[in-house]
Amino acid sequence: MIAEEEPQLPPHRIVQSKKELHGWWNGIEHYGMRECTSERLLINPYNGCEHGCFFCYAHAFPGHFTHFRNTGVITVFKDFDKVVEKQLNMLKVASCGYLSPVTDPFQPINEKYRLSEKIIEVFIRRNIPVEVVTKGVISDGAIKLLKQQEHSFAQISILTLDEMTRKWMMKGGACTAELLRNIERLSNKGIFTVCRIDPVLPYITSGENELKELIGKVVDAGASHIITSCLDIPKAMARGIYEKIESKCGKEMRKKYELLYVEDMSGRKHARIEYRKKLFGLIKAVCKRKGVPVGLCMEFEKVAEAGNGNARFRGLNQEFMTSRNCEGIDIPIYVRQEDNDEFSPVDGCNGNCLACYHSSGEPGCGIEELKSAGAWKLKDYKRWSTVVF
Repeated sequence: MIAEEEPQLPPHRIVQSKKELHGWWNGIEHYGMRECTSERLLINPYNGCEHGCFFCYAHAFPGHFTHFRNTGVITVFKDFDKVVEKQLNMLKVASCGYLSPVTDPFQPINEKYRLSEKIIEVFIRRNIPVEVVTKGVISDGAIKLLKQQEHSFAQISILTLDEMTRKWMMKGGACTAELLRNIERLSNKGIFTVCRIDPVLPYITSGENELKELIGKVVDAGASHIITSCLDIPKAMARGIYEKIESKCGKEMRKKYELLYVEDMSGRKHARIEYRKKLFGLIKAVCKRKGVPVGLCMEFEKVAEAGNGNARFRGLNQEFMTSRNCEGIDIPIYVRQEDNDEFSPVDGCNGNCLACYHSSGEPGCGIEELKSAGAWKLKDYKRWSTVVF
């Protein structure tokens, strides 16, 4: 019998890490730069991604991301599931885990190290919800684990139905048919499934007929919610992104992008607000006809200039979101009692901290500080855990 060869792994290194779970990078104050309605515990077991999306904002990040950008070597955090487990054991208050906000949890290197499945299991064993976001093929083991917890769910990113265009935009990742199959496999198991059309590339994947067909296909496959955004460009990456677009679409397309991307917000170039509003209005209308709600991801409008050089922003979900929470599912804060290993959802909490921020009532979770919709650290969760529920 001939032994099967293990798939060839990409260049990578294994490092020890004690990095901590944390919430979103921005709070709503002081500048309005938060659109994420609910709290999350962000988890990245890998830094660097084999999928190679040419527009990925993580290429502008420091630390291990810079190492990946310069060398192509992915950083794997050794036994990171045990690090996460130790941190969760310190808490009596938790929000839904987010795997992963920056690097794909089901990129090929995970087939060897399985950190994503191990981390999901750490959450599920404590009855803490977790969501996964991927452009890869989600494993059967991950689906089995997600099925065990009532509020756990998945997001599948599909940029386009055109496979040639997808291959141009990203070096790896699952093909379009496999991504649609992801949605079918999840929804057939009764797992809430989101499709991220995120980002839309102006003039390239933004055609009305293309978007109608894509939204129709993912809804037919079982997607219960759509999340979308328009490509934004980190200033440090602008030249490289324009060159990539020119190499594929020509000089005229590059010129169109340079004329469109004139709004600067938080270190990134954004398409003109008029263009973005028209795009989101179209997607909202299509989603309405297909009977599926929609939310936006990190889309803002500049509404005021501040004297200190900063500006005030308004989230566009106020105008275009058709669900209560931007990810389409209500996930409450979870807590546990001293003598219980498992967490339980807080009655009366729907997870929408931004709605609490704008209301005059008491927060449903009972944690007054969460109402401020801040950028929370592990130390904050530890502090809230001293509250007796």
